[in-house]
Amino acid sequence: MIESFLRYLAHEKRYSEHTLTSYRHDLEQLQAFLTDHIPGTEIEQVDSLSLRAWVVSLVDDEMSARTINRKMASLRSFYKFLMRREVISKDPTTKLRAMKTPKSLPNFAQEPEIQRLLDHLQTPEDFEGWRDRLIIEMLYGTGIRLSELLGLEARDIEWSGNTIKVLGKRNKERVVPFPLPLKNTLKSYLKAKNEAFETNASTKLIVTNNGEEGYPMLVYRTVKRYLDQFTSIDKRSPHVLRHTYATHLLDKGADLNAVKDLLGHASLAATQVYTHNSLDKLKSVFEQAHPKA
Repeated sequence: MIESFLRYLAHEKRYSEHTLTSYRHDLEQLQAFLTDHIPGTEIEQVDSLSLRAWVVSLVDDEMSARTINRKMASLRSFYKFLMRREVISKDPTTKLRAMKTPKSLPNFAQEPEIQRLLDHLQTPEDFEGWRDRLIIEMLYGTGIRLSELLGLEARDIEWSGNTIKVLGKRNKERVVPFPLPLKNTLKSYLKAKNEAFETNASTKLIVTNNGEEGYPMLVYRTVKRYLDQFTSIDKRSPHVLRHTYATHLLDKGADLNAVKDLLGHASLAATQVYTHNSLDKLKSVFEQAHPKA
């Protein structure tokens, strides 16, 4: 049934390959545990006590609470699938409780660091140079996810309104505005791309030096190379630029609901994590400015 479940996620839910790999690993890990500790028990026959024993084994292995919760979420999806298919009559995950996880604030670059990066970004005026500049400016200028950047095509750009059409999680489309300077970078990049590959390149906006569809590690390496030069933060990934985008918007007084829509969050709770950073800045300003602080 694991294979049927994964096919369902791939074809009906349209989950990414990365997500499918995680689900497969979680379910196969549980089956291996059952084989070793409860011989003769298949994953479809498991009860709540067996699942709890598996969770305890993960805790004993010093696995983080966040990872264990993700694995439990995989199981919940799997057993709900079995319930719908009437393979089982009782969901064994109903008694599982999520573990408490420490709250961590998102990493983000300070505004002066980003300003220096954008002002002093040195890239060659060729295809590769314009692509690197576009990756940095697009991620910070729009706050889109890595997967959303790699999914963009030139036809998704609306030039007159300075917006892009983004296909986000669960195939939800949204329209995101981009800053005016990014328009010039987009035009220069597309010109360089057309000159370098003519009609042989992928239709995706971000492509490799061979004109093939861009891939995550290409973007990771690009972002890290340039952030290394201008920021002191520990993490230097594409998602850090997304965090930075959201934090800077809120620092400047942007409406929380508007930022939620720009980021493509399904709920306001996902966006509220950025308000902690903004509140810290407000407290700092208050303490410096208020005579009684």
